[in-house]
Amino acid sequence: MISIIIPTLNGGELFAEVLKGIGRQQLDEEYELLVYDSASTDNTVATARTFGAKVVSIGREDFDHGSTRTLAAEQARGDILIFMTQDAVPADTVALKKLTAPFADREDIAATYGRQLPAPDADIFAAHLRLHNYPGTSAVRCWQDRKTYGFKTVFISNSFAAWRRDVLAGHGFFPARQLFGEDTCALANLLENGYCVAYVSEARVYHSHNYSPVQDFRRYFDIGVFHACHSDMLEKFGSPTGAGKQFVRSETAYLRQQKKYLRLPESIFRSGAKFIAYQLGKRYKKLPKNLPPLLSLHRRWWSTDAVLSGNQS
Repeated sequence: MISIIIPTLNGGELFAEVLKGIGRQQLDEEYELLVYDSASTDNTVATARTFGAKVVSIGREDFDHGSTRTLAAEQARGDILIFMTQDAVPADTVALKKLTAPFADREDIAATYGRQLPAPDADIFAAHLRLHNYPGTSAVRCWQDRKTYGFKTVFISNSFAAWRRDVLAGHGFFPARQLFGEDTCALANLLENGYCVAYVSEARVYHSHNYSPVQDFRRYFDIGVFHACHSDMLEKFGSPTGAGKQFVRSETAYLRQQKKYLRLPESIFRSGAKFIAYQLGKRYKKLPKNLPPLLSLHRRWWSTDAVLSGNQS
């Protein structure tokens, strides 16, 4: 059995498109649809129930990327857990079938994640980001591949990912009180214990975000914080050194390919701002205590007990 788990907050019309896409999936297995809603004020809950979902309501202050998904995983009945977000729309009728197929091929594959394509409204920067991070070639990565892929070895996204429930449960599900990256932390634990992850490019959803330069700055500040909090993970799998330069070259080439020459100055500005934000994030402990929440994309996280007590790593 498959459990499809989606955290929601004011999903709007796009959430209905996600559920329609799920309803059209060609699945051989029985599935259940679980929605964990953080006190939405629109019709998200009613929409979910219309599509047969079991809805669990939680307070917004109770939502946590890791612990909320762990709660859902513990209550799910499926052998395979598929995590999605409220804005990841299946691109065809076989997206979920393709996503779960590797589990039948290899017992050591404990997690899979699919390809995220730019949404129809994606701007040029959002489109390149998705095409860069989610190429058209599938791959399997294991512990021994860290010397080849570095930190990319533990790349995964719970916006569209599947996990073997028994394996995930045996390794403590997802860590709580994470700024983000609960999926990366869980995957690192699985790889270190002999399991592998499959990137399935044939399993596709439309999912992207049109970040403004300010939002990009905040996002990269948070990435720096995450890497600072998990320096032990970087020591095991390798730092993302060089990935930034590779991304900048790729984005420049993509803009030229698309003949968006007038966006090149903006690309340079964004890249510089992201570099500064990342470096600030890595050194967040040295900043005045009231500054990191102002620079972060996830401001509520900074008020949690874990941060205040200094135990966020």
